[in-house]
Amino acid sequence: MKTTLTLCLLLCLTACSNKAVYQDLQRNKRNECLQAPPAEYDRCMRSMDMSYEEYERQRQQALKGETHNSKEQ
Repeated sequence: MKTTLTLCLLLCLTACSNKAVYQDLQRNKRNECLQAPPAEYDRCMRSMDMSYEEYERQRQQALKGETHNSKEQ
């Protein structure tokens, strides 16, 4: 029981850490967009429009695809 609880806590902490890293990267990208010429600002901001949840969903799909592709080879 203790092992299961510890494992669950570690998984939760990892997820929180991943989300924090993603948010920090988004904040840095936003700051870069502020430095971009006005003509490129909107395009730059749209390029980082993805929420963490959407990013994680796409990441999981990509990982499944890689696993599937490596099994075929």
